[in-house]
Amino acid sequence: MRNRSGSIQVETRLPLREVMRTRPTTIDTEATVATAAATMCREEVGSCIVLDRKVPIGIVTEEDINCKVVAKDLKPSTVAVSQIMSTPLITIGADQTIGDAAHMMVHHRVRRLPVVEGQTVVGIVTVRDILSAASEINDILNDLIVINREEPEEMGVCDRCGKMADDLRRIDNQIVCAICREEERLV
Repeated sequence: MRNRSGSIQVETRLPLREVMRTRPTTIDTEATVATAAATMCREEVGSCIVLDRKVPIGIVTEEDINCKVVAKDLKPSTVAVSQIMSTPLITIGADQTIGDAAHMMVHHRVRRLPVVEGQTVVGIVTVRDILSAASEINDILNDLIVINREEPEEMGVCDRCGKMADDLRRIDNQIVCAICREEERLV
């Protein structure tokens, strides 16, 4: 699809459920930064969603730990995650699309969005998740373009009728003459 500026854009309504990570890493509001860092390392993630009585209230990221604890030479075991978490927590509904998530990330300048149903966190979606989905969509579209492109060929033998022709084109991985191309369009 072309937009007003003439560039091609792909509009997708892919549900977040297709790209979000389920069972996001969470931590209690009273936990220390040291505990959050150890949890992130163990889970191999870059953030923990902070819960207060199972209700999401904030998020702690690697950047929060670096800028608000390490850079200030504070001891991680003495700082509570509630002191450094980003709040209010910006969330997105599970019924939203990756397009909705991308717009929210840009608008709020965040790289992670906890996905919620009511007050319950059911997943998390990151910029990387959206880029991965976009990359897959672009690969599929590129493949479709390639298989549907009529590429000019030089003189040779038509793969369908076996006759010599000087107007061959590659269609669906076959080299086809004008007569066979026309017959295919009429069918």
